[in-house]
Amino acid sequence: MTAPEGRGIAGQHDAFRILHVSTGNVCRSPITERLTRHALVDRLGDPLSGGLIVESAGTWGHEGAPMEANAEVVLADFGADATGFVGRELLDEHVIRADLVLTATRDHRAQVISMGHSAGLRTFTLKEFTRLVRAIDPATLPDAREEGVVERARALVRAAAALRGWLLAPTAEADEVYDPYGAPITFFRSVGDEISQALDPVMTALTGVRAPH
Repeated sequence: MTAPEGRGIAGQHDAFRILHVSTGNVCRSPITERLTRHALVDRLGDPLSGGLIVESAGTWGHEGAPMEANAEVVLADFGADATGFVGRELLDEHVIRADLVLTATRDHRAQVISMGHSAGLRTFTLKEFTRLVRAIDPATLPDAREEGVVERARALVRAAAALRGWLLAPTAEADEVYDPYGAPITFFRSVGDEISQALDPVMTALTGVRAPH
C-alpha cells in the first residue's frame, strides 16, 4: 500500500507535513501543533528551511475558532507561541497532504484511517508513535545533515509502520491523550506535560538533533 501522489505542498516532495488531530481542534491538537513547532525551532532554528510543516485539525473541529484560553497558558509555560491559531475541521485534503498524522486517541486514528487516502501506514496516535520511535535504531535512518530532514522523516514513518504489529501497547489506555476541554488549568498543564514528553523523542528521531539543555 502506498500513499497517494500529491502529498506535500502541491505534490512537491521536498516537504514533510505533520498533521495533529484531536476532536475540536481547540485544546489537544493546538497544544501539540505549537509544541511541535517549538521543539523543531529549538533543534533546527527554522523548521521550514528543513522542509517540515506542522498543522492541526479536529474531527469535529470548530472552524475558525481560537484555541482554549487554558491551552494558551500551557503553551506560554513552555515558551511556545500561541499567536495566530485558527481552528479547522478535518478535511480529506488535510489527510491527503499529510506525510505523518498524529492523533490524540485511538478513536481519532480510526476516524482518519476511515477517510481512506491510504492513510493507515502514516497515521498513529501520538503516544503510539513515540513508543515505536523509541524502538528504532537512529543509526538505521538517513543522516539529516547529508540527505535532509525530509528523507529522514519519511524513513522514520516507514520504520514505525513496519514495527506497529510487533510492538503493542501495554494497555489500551497507554496510547490515549485525554481531553482537557472544560477542565481546570491543572489538568491542562498535566496534558501539556504528557504531550511534551511524548513529542521529545519523536522530534529527536525526526531531526537527528537532541533538544538543547
